[in-house]
Amino acid sequence: MPSRFTTLCLALVLPLAATANTDRSGHHRHDMPAQPYAGQQQREIKSLPDAEIAALLKGDGMGYAKAAELNGYPGPAHVIELADALALDDSQRAATRQLMHQHKARARELGAALVEAERQLDRAFAHRHIDERLLSTLTQRVAELQAQLRSEHLATHLAQTRLLTPQQVHRYNEMRGYAAAGGTTE
Repeated sequence: MPSRFTTLCLALVLPLAATANTDRSGHHRHDMPAQPYAGQQQREIKSLPDAEIAALLKGDGMGYAKAAELNGYPGPAHVIELADALALDDSQRAATRQLMHQHKARARELGAALVEAERQLDRAFAHRHIDERLLSTLTQRVAELQAQLRSEHLATHLAQTRLLTPQQVHRYNEMRGYAAAGGTTE
């Protein structure tokens, strides 16, 4: 059974909560969107903001490799940025640049395929050409591409780590602010 204090608090707060989206006259306030997706129906692909589409097409990381990065597996983009501080030798620099080049090409390819798969899903709904079978097919394709893209990013961190010495990996993690939190592979 609620205490008198709890009952009093509820008696004061509930009417305020019930009127939070109304003006003084009791009318619904139209300046407060009733739905968090309002305006997003204008997007080319409803489920992807333009910035996310651009990042996918550029092959950006988008957090796909956090499991590797934050557990002590360096990525080539940051290794290139820190090359001097990590004292990379010429062969490590060349191998890292090559890894990054190959990775970006593959990530852009997968990103473009993912954008197209999301576009197909969006169009199927927009044109009312969707049923459960097509829905299953299209969403499975999106999921497969997301998995492939994430795997590409994570595998690149594995490959980069193999190009470095344990000391360089440790230094990388220190410089990125991860070593103090235990994010090293040693």
